[in-house]
Amino acid sequence: MLNLILSPFAEFEFMQRALVGVVAIALGGGPIGVFLMLRRMSLTGDAMAHAILPGAAVGYLFAGLSLSAMTIGGLVAGVVVAVAAGLVSRFTTLKEDASLAAFYLLSLALGVTIVSLRGSNVDLLHVLFGTVLALDDNTLLLIAAISTITALALALLYRPLVLECVDPTFLRSVSRAGTPTHLIFLGLVVLNLVGGFHALGTLLAVGMMMLPAAASRFWTNDITVMMVISVVIGIASGLSGLLLSFHAELPAGPAIILAAGGIYTVSLLLGREGGLLWLAWPGKHLEA
Repeated sequence: MLNLILSPFAEFEFMQRALVGVVAIALGGGPIGVFLMLRRMSLTGDAMAHAILPGAAVGYLFAGLSLSAMTIGGLVAGVVVAVAAGLVSRFTTLKEDASLAAFYLLSLALGVTIVSLRGSNVDLLHVLFGTVLALDDNTLLLIAAISTITALALALLYRPLVLECVDPTFLRSVSRAGTPTHLIFLGLVVLNLVGGFHALGTLLAVGMMMLPAAASRFWTNDITVMMVISVVIGIASGLSGLLLSFHAELPAGPAIILAAGGIYTVSLLLGREGGLLWLAWPGKHLEA
């Protein structure tokens, strides 16, 4: 059994690179996913994942599968869509969720169209679903740098982020840090989605943020512990998904997200904080 787990990573360098990549994505994306969930912005993460597609597609159009061009394009597109959706929701009667939905649908259609103009079906699949088994040194360094920046930023902004999750009105009344914190947080979301995009594509990158975060919520109420559990679940999902892909000959990206979905399902059933089995058989609340 141990040989089945270790041999793929001992024998094949591409498996080692893929594992390093998903660990780095989990380290940055897990905590971001927890805050997205607690701020009720889970679907915002999904919308932003699609929003980076046209920028990455424009980078691909001019430079092919260039890491720098697609990264810069994705960052610019993500920031533009986030700002545009915020402005629409602020100056019109349309709510932010509806404006984000409109922008992400347009972004997805535009991005697929741009890639299709120049590339093949293989290139389109690369953009949509990533190539986690083909990560090179530069891509790994980019993902690791994003995770490092995320960890440092969250360490500095931890208190205002937690306060904004619990009581944003109170934070606005005692500090002016609310708006800058929110903007920086959105920037971190875009950064991590761009990092995840190179490994898992635009359609699956958000899965490594939200599924581990949602699963961790069933095990604890403490935000710090929730972030740690989310990272552990993300790493376990990456490892399990890569092994499943290797031994069952499945696509690696979808296998990783399926593994995360499996852990989420187990957490939904068995988690001590709101899991279905714990709700079905509650403990004694009052004793004589």
